Amino acid sequence: MNDLTPAENRDLRCIAGMIIPASMEFDVPGADDPAIFADIVGTLGRDLADVRAALSAFAKQADGAFADLDAARREKIAASLRVGGGAAMATLSRVILQCYYRDDRVVRSLGLEPRAPFPKGHTLEQGDWSLLDPVRARPKMWRDAG
Repeated sequence: MNDLTPAENRDLRCIAGMIIPASMEFDVPGADDPAIFADIVGTLGRDLADVRAALSAFAKQADGAFADLDAARREKIAASLRVGGGAAMATLSRVILQCYYRDDRVVRSLGLEPRAPFPKGHTLEQGDWSLLDPVRARPKMWRDAG
């Protein structure tokens, strides 16, 4: 379910395309691709308030609809919010990135098979298990008691 207003949707789609534009060189869509964008708005869930706050900051700086601005003005606003945007901007970026990198076309472009990790699993190199010694040495926590 999409709980964003039409103006918020337009601004979000514009921002998604700015964060990850389409690449002809790598034959991948941008984050504003219809399927990827549908995933973004469809999975906002608990992040909706932060995404709305970020979109509000874009609209405030734009004095209206961010998506209606020319490219140079949009880039200037995005650069200023990237620097001082705080948690809301971080959430907005995370939501866009997570949906983009789970798209099958993008996964294939990275040379990976677009599938769940199980039941086939993935081979991981063995690491230095002694790095867990400090964790193992900790006293039991409340959830471990009993």
